[in-house]
Amino acid sequence: MTSKTVVSERLYDGYAQSFTVSELLFEVKTEHQHLEIFETPFLGRVMLLDGVVQTTEKDEFIYHESMVHVPLFAHPAPKRVLIIGGGDGGILREVLRHKNVEHVTQVEIDGSVIDMCKEYFPRHSNGAFDDPRATIVIADGKEFVANCQDKYDVIISDSTDPIGPGEVLFTSDFYADEKTCLNQGGIMVAQNGVPFMQGQEITNTFQRLSKLYADNSFYVAPVPTYTGGFMTLAWATDDASLRKQSVEQIQARYDAAGFSTRYYNPEIHVAAFALPNYVKALMV
Repeated sequence: MTSKTVVSERLYDGYAQSFTVSELLFEVKTEHQHLEIFETPFLGRVMLLDGVVQTTEKDEFIYHESMVHVPLFAHPAPKRVLIIGGGDGGILREVLRHKNVEHVTQVEIDGSVIDMCKEYFPRHSNGAFDDPRATIVIADGKEFVANCQDKYDVIISDSTDPIGPGEVLFTSDFYADEKTCLNQGGIMVAQNGVPFMQGQEITNTFQRLSKLYADNSFYVAPVPTYTGGFMTLAWATDDASLRKQSVEQIQARYDAAGFSTRYYNPEIHVAAFALPNYVKALMV
């Protein structure tokens, strides 16, 4: 890859975003996927898996804060958290900012992703992989939850899109096994794509989670490099009240947490559950 090469993402047919690449930093075909990390003038470092954008230095905070702080501030007392995927470390970093969290298990299928992100995206994890509260398991997420003996208050599924190794993390069997790992009143959230471009994913997930949980829906976050408009994050719990808390309730927990955020705040938390009509129309 030469200086000023243009690379296009390969997620959709007939539509793509492109990146001006100033330097290729790393490229390898792992046991599971094709991993590329390159430097760009505008977004900083960018990681692709099988040609699909996974994370960038410039906008990662929007995604990671949304994935983590909505469920962790919605839950009244999250002590144990399970992360499926999330090899770049951003989810783990944000979870461990919650001082009431006592233990985090992270299950990542591809250990080389963690190794490369420690080297090339150190600010994503910011030392989180070395936190004594964290246990890192290199394993298939589907197999882990199928055999899980532990219980968690919050489960965060930070998977790739439902192609390749990430496909099994969107199945009915996976969602059912995942629920057996949740404590009573627990919350599960999951990356669920961009509905303007990937609407069938919303419908599939809604139908599958509706059979398992008393309350399931989605919330949204605008992540610039997950192109196509809002990204949806799946939400599932048996306690419907957790999705309907007021700004004041969330604000009290946010203030008590004692840390600052760049995207997330209590107003964003409540507003994120207000879905556009075109997204609601997919929830059938």
